[in-house]
Amino acid sequence: MLDLDHVDAFYGDSHILHGVSFTVRDGEVVCLLGRNGAGKTTTILTVMGYLHPRAGAVRYNGRDIGALSPYAVARLGFGFVPQERGIFPSLTVRENLTVFARGGRGDDWTLERIFVLFPGLKARERNLGFQLSGGEQQMLSIARALMLNPSLLLLDEPSEGLAPMIVQEIVQILHRLKGEGLAILLVEQNLRVALALADRHHVMNKGEICFTGNSAELESNDFVLRNYLSV
Repeated sequence: MLDLDHVDAFYGDSHILHGVSFTVRDGEVVCLLGRNGAGKTTTILTVMGYLHPRAGAVRYNGRDIGALSPYAVARLGFGFVPQERGIFPSLTVRENLTVFARGGRGDDWTLERIFVLFPGLKARERNLGFQLSGGEQQMLSIARALMLNPSLLLLDEPSEGLAPMIVQEIVQILHRLKGEGLAILLVEQNLRVALALADRHHVMNKGEICFTGNSAELESNDFVLRNYLSV
């Protein structure tokens, strides 16, 4: 589905990503892990077209998408949940969900289906975005991405700054989406969240991937845990 092949990316003259390569297959959850500044968010922004690789390729279903703009990438079937959530504070929950809704494959995500998965949003559907708690805003950001009916969902630090109870609720929602066969690319610093969800992990350090493996392999690798993931 999604393939990054030796991608180099820059902010101005600053070389951030160095030969990043990985794949997300249909129905798979892949997690990018690492400390702040490791290159995780830069990687997901490069996939989404906010940055363009200076070397290497980003391919989606065999098509090179590295030169596309973000709106063109989104139209291919990407749903993006940014780190800052990006909801519209002056629109209601319902308006946030419907303003960019788009039909898609198979069992389309409709407003009714969203409210089944997110009953808290149903209860707040007439509230404005700025009236929501941080956890509710994160739920709304995920729900809005689903309303695009994506084939691939990309999430940048969905558990950041949230109470443990809310984090667990998000994990349960993502588990359900995984069970329905939705491919997910997850950027996380919370190791517990990553281990609970991902089929495969890529640990990043200084713009490079320094480890690839499944949850059992990651949990048993003391060197990687100590040197690249511990605070």
